[in-house]
Amino acid sequence: MNSKKRLLPPIAFKKEYIHKIHGHQRSDDYFWLRDDNRQAPEILDYLKQENAFTEQQMAPLAELQTELYKEMVARQEPELESVPYFKKGFWYLSRYDEGKEFTIYSRRKGAIDAPDEVILDCNERAKDHNYYQLGDLALSKNSMLMAFSEDVVSRRQYTLRFKDLSTGEMLADQIEDVASVAWANDNKTIFYVKNHPETLLPYQVYRHLLGDNIVNDELVYEELDDTFYVDIYKTRSERYLVICIDSTLTSECLLLDANKPTGEFVSFLARTRNHEYSIDHFQDKFYIRTNISGKNFALKTSETMSNNNYDNWQTVIEAREDILLEGYELMRDWLIVEEREAGLPILRQINIHTGESKTLYFKDPVYTVFSHYNPDPDTLKFRYQYISFTTPASVYELDLNSGETSLLKQSQVVGDFRCEHYQSERVWVTARDGVNVPVSLVYRKELFNHCNPLLIYAYGSYGHSLDIGFSSANLSLLDRGFVYAVAHIRGGEELGRSWYEEGKLLKKQNTFNDFVDVTQSLIGLGYGAKDKVFAMGGSAGGLLMGAVINQAPALYKGIVAAVPFVDIVSTMLDESIPLTTGEYDEWGNPNKKHYYHYMLSYSPYDQVTAQDYPNMLVTTGLHDSQVQYWEPAKWVAKLRELKTDTNQLLLYTDMESGHGGKSGRFKHFEDIAREFAFLISLAQ
Repeated sequence: MNSKKRLLPPIAFKKEYIHKIHGHQRSDDYFWLRDDNRQAPEILDYLKQENAFTEQQMAPLAELQTELYKEMVARQEPELESVPYFKKGFWYLSRYDEGKEFTIYSRRKGAIDAPDEVILDCNERAKDHNYYQLGDLALSKNSMLMAFSEDVVSRRQYTLRFKDLSTGEMLADQIEDVASVAWANDNKTIFYVKNHPETLLPYQVYRHLLGDNIVNDELVYEELDDTFYVDIYKTRSERYLVICIDSTLTSECLLLDANKPTGEFVSFLARTRNHEYSIDHFQDKFYIRTNISGKNFALKTSETMSNNNYDNWQTVIEAREDILLEGYELMRDWLIVEEREAGLPILRQINIHTGESKTLYFKDPVYTVFSHYNPDPDTLKFRYQYISFTTPASVYELDLNSGETSLLKQSQVVGDFRCEHYQSERVWVTARDGVNVPVSLVYRKELFNHCNPLLIYAYGSYGHSLDIGFSSANLSLLDRGFVYAVAHIRGGEELGRSWYEEGKLLKKQNTFNDFVDVTQSLIGLGYGAKDKVFAMGGSAGGLLMGAVINQAPALYKGIVAAVPFVDIVSTMLDESIPLTTGEYDEWGNPNKKHYYHYMLSYSPYDQVTAQDYPNMLVTTGLHDSQVQYWEPAKWVAKLRELKTDTNQLLLYTDMESGHGGKSGRFKHFEDIAREFAFLISLAQ
């Protein structure tokens, strides 16, 4: 007989707390689960109880979970090396050694077969930490000094450090809470963006002279509007440093000659609300991606600093109704343009002398293609990466003049994987308001029988387009008969800027409606059995999961909600929480009555009611700085109180990680194996 005591579902006690605003009272009985310091014993104890209950409930799946984890790890190449690239006299590459969790960065002087010089071994840097994440890695102009930032807490709070690559010595300079960095051209001055200590928003730019005391660093810019984020980078020409200041709807760029690091940054074009732009510089021209003439963005050039005047900009690519301009790469004779049309990404090359235009075409019904790293603008060779549901990540090199393409490297899947065993498809679903929504699907051919378990994944926020990738981990589902679908719902930007605008602010309900309508249509089309339908989403996609199960719970057998943003009204009313003020243009500002009531109408936490809910696995990280752990914890507590079913409700809190989960090459498969075991068990 098993003497281990059978645990009951943890029941969080209720403590009355009332939010009052706009003459409205909102009860929040689990508000007490918030602890900004993450040290309150009663809260940590509750989270540990939930973890113990989850472990107990999933104990019968331990063998399956282990099997899944081993499958996923076994598919990985034991040793993995990047495609080397040449820059300023060195060949650079990165690799994973067999059995190692973290990347090793190295270079070889002059020739690819020269001795290997390790410039950073992240395994060594991580060995004394439960969590490790490398942030920026930036080399000085002469390539002999390296700045790199590290997070060992999992709250995206990075510490900036420096290494002299000529001696291999670590320098004494160390700067806390750094978001991004860029070197001036004198090989001794570095500019860095500092995060706010409370909100963690990047808001200040400092100038640091290597070897000088940090207290002497000069503040060169501070953003006082907390709806904006600050970043810094160097242009393609390496002539200018750019401070980029962005909100959801508005941008401003400040420039400094990188050869004159003691100078002052000046505005390229002053911010005006609803004007988004970004700049680069190459061959004595400024390139500007701007929505000044159309919401899907145009590309323009200027021979001089704008000086707050865009009338003299020359148009290279007009803004178009049906094509979104997403990015571009500047080369000596060619402009490479990343665009999106009808939901699919496009790579197009334009000759800057003749205007000749050529588009790359691909055979997969759904895929992703984008510019790879191209550090040398003077070459005629252009590298791009291609990936699809059935094609592992592949790096190609294109001869821009001849059009000849060669495969440099394709990621390998160890084992019996054959791409021809799998089928990818693209279908269009008509939503309830008549709008057509694209859906990408993949399944194993011989297992497809119109009665398959169906897993639907989506995000639908921030204008983030869900590009299709290859997942060796997902093979563990496909090889067990699952159909995997990605719903490109409104709130993303797959169909252009309007697609995003139709799924935000006071139109956010479109996002949830699209997901429900896609689910119903896929069942009707025979892509899944109606009693084996599952859904998954993370972060803002977790908000999607929460809204959908409140509004259409009977559609789903099970839900996985990862780091879910489910307490949207409370969070958006609290300006001390990271990311809050910068997202008013995404969700609305609930300090305004009409936004408050609209957000409340779909808020997953506030709209939990006495009804049956699907089986649910909810995950979070104690140190999450983007969606605080207490949001999913409160949500689960309220669901336990009110739900009327006997389905599983499991909360797993990773006590050592944050928003991105576990760090390391293999450790994150533990989380995926847990989620997949949960889904597979329900599909049987």
